[in-house]
Amino acid sequence: MYISENALKVLERRYLRKDSEGNCVETWADLIKRVASNIADGDKAKTERYINLLDSGSFLPNSPTLMNAGNDLQQLSACFVLPVEDSIEGIFESIKNAALIHKSGGGTGFSFSNLREQNARVRSTNGISSGPISFLKVFNAATDAVKQGGTRRGANMAILSINHPDILEFITCKEDINNLTNFNISVGITEEFMQAVHNDEEYPLISPHSGKVTKKMKAVEVFNLIVEMAHKNGEPGIVFLDRINNYNPTPLAGTIESTNPCGEQPLLANEACNLGSINLANFWEDGEYNWDKLQQVVYDCVDFLDDVIDRSQFPLKAIDHTVKQNRKIGLGVMGWSDLLYQMKIPYNSDEGTLLGSKIMEFIDYHTKVRSMELAEQKGSFPNYKGSIYENGNLIREGELNWDKLREDIAKKGIRNATTTTIAPTGTISMIANTSSGVEPQFSLVYVKNVMDGEKLLYVNPHFEKAVRDAGLYSAELMERVAETGSIQHMEDIPAEIREVFVTSHDITPEWHIRMQAAFQDFVDNAVSKTINFTNNASVEDIRITYELAYELGCKGVTVYRDGSRQNQVLNVGSSIKEEKEAPCTQLKPRQRPEFTQGMTRKIETGCGHLYVTINYDSEGPFELFTTMGKVGGCASAQLEAIARLVSLCLRSNIDSDVIARQLKAIRCPSPMWNKGDVVTSCADAVAKSLEKFDLIEMGDFISKETGSAPSSGKRHKINSTCPECGSSIQHEEGCLKCPSCGWSKC
Repeated sequence: MYISENALKVLERRYLRKDSEGNCVETWADLIKRVASNIADGDKAKTERYINLLDSGSFLPNSPTLMNAGNDLQQLSACFVLPVEDSIEGIFESIKNAALIHKSGGGTGFSFSNLREQNARVRSTNGISSGPISFLKVFNAATDAVKQGGTRRGANMAILSINHPDILEFITCKEDINNLTNFNISVGITEEFMQAVHNDEEYPLISPHSGKVTKKMKAVEVFNLIVEMAHKNGEPGIVFLDRINNYNPTPLAGTIESTNPCGEQPLLANEACNLGSINLANFWEDGEYNWDKLQQVVYDCVDFLDDVIDRSQFPLKAIDHTVKQNRKIGLGVMGWSDLLYQMKIPYNSDEGTLLGSKIMEFIDYHTKVRSMELAEQKGSFPNYKGSIYENGNLIREGELNWDKLREDIAKKGIRNATTTTIAPTGTISMIANTSSGVEPQFSLVYVKNVMDGEKLLYVNPHFEKAVRDAGLYSAELMERVAETGSIQHMEDIPAEIREVFVTSHDITPEWHIRMQAAFQDFVDNAVSKTINFTNNASVEDIRITYELAYELGCKGVTVYRDGSRQNQVLNVGSSIKEEKEAPCTQLKPRQRPEFTQGMTRKIETGCGHLYVTINYDSEGPFELFTTMGKVGGCASAQLEAIARLVSLCLRSNIDSDVIARQLKAIRCPSPMWNKGDVVTSCADAVAKSLEKFDLIEMGDFISKETGSAPSSGKRHKINSTCPECGSSIQHEEGCLKCPSCGWSKC
């Protein structure tokens, strides 16, 4: 497989083995040999087959398998769901287990629906419950603690039933984007609730402890609140729990109440799933789609993922047991947008959605054929009895012979309770040099930040070929495209090219949903996808999208309105040309006015109470002062030096994010906890104060904290950059991701 420069950097940073000094001691060939031989468990013929599969560019498993197979950890799953029981013991057992999963590189999903509501009676202590939101904050703080010693923080999903008495507090719990930063949240929607919305009726809130109705609310008003919050900052998402359980393959084994962090994998409590993705763009050969090659790759993928189950060392015995009772795998896709570009089919078209449905039906059908063949060789999954397969209740209607397959499975069994999932493919699609999942391309040309502040253009290869074939390619044209990432406004590019090469914001939400639904029709689990809106989208636009997702059979939906989160990155609109042509001049700090205004933050450090004061003018943060109790000597001198240099940078218009990244995580011998976060040094405390300042609207701060009138000079934090490489990041597949280095918030 061709390994691009970007792919090599991702591999070196995240996947290839390193020695004690951090130097890579593996190549791509070494990695796939390590993974293939480990998963094949000594079978030479199978090892060779798996090496060819991984090196073909047609398939890659999820990241934990690539990272950990053949290594000491041997934890190969990405997604888990843990139970949260309605007791102190159960809650903190879940927190402990989540920490073990995060340590091993997995993400976790939780349903908080079983926790009694706020102020409910606790008979054992004769007290009252603090409610699920309170405990959700505890889970969030625990995740923060674990990330200090790991490679990155764990990702979480929190789901609360629409019938829970605390649902309104849950819907608004992330209105402040500084809250619950380690969680995605989704509301568990029922059919009863959606019917009440459509009929403008009330619906009941039910205490999970007593089972009694605590009150009734207008369904439309609750739905409106969900829509308004999603319009404001993208959360909560919604998950159609009844629909998910209609497709639950093992209803006798339990009810599905939650999903993994990005929402594509509904799971029972104490269950995990092993995922992998086929590169759809790899089967377009000489102007035709190679269906025979795709079928053989599907068979090899099912074999590989089924073997992953047996080779994985799960972090908990309960998970190991549940996984092997159901043997769920999730084969998905990537490269969908690139395939459409090659076939000259617009993403936002009936032809596009029909092709998506056809390809996914083919994959889903043949995963089940192969899983049935494996069942004949090795036996069905242990919970097969009473499953939808034994009863002939697999819900599929399409062009292929599903009736015959249902009959055959009922006679012969099936190895895996589920076979298909469309998961996020951020870094593995970068390695495969293709587009993510079933998402459209976010930008045809984007800026990549490299060392010493240099900026390079990355051009989608299929777009580059199209403009070269049309005799239009030039560096100047690519720079113009990079300004917005889209070509729809560029009339000097032929209409037939503009029609095909659409990007995420060129596509209306309706077509985003229609494409998601087209794939969902033939996916056992769910589809990871973000419905992207332009900044000027209305609340009504969000409402229509949620309702359409319900009508078209989606199992959940995540929306994002561009610029709606204060910490969102400006992914396009980069003025590369202006930066390149700007004269090289010496920075001159702006002059200090006689009076300034600002705020002071008290933060605990290992050296004592540190007070960090940040003043600002009309252009933003201007200067920084530090004060620390009675400490003297070197500590005071170093703090004063830091403050002076930070102030000089701020007055020279250097972004405070850049300053904070330089100071953050510097360690001293005495780290200290401060409000759920570890402060590793005084320099780290200054960095955290700068970040906190960036996320506060100063006028609101003054109004709320001091009671005085808001200042006219509010400062809004509207963008930041990838914390690892400084490049622009984008919102897709339910998460913030960096297209340059593979960093993901999830």
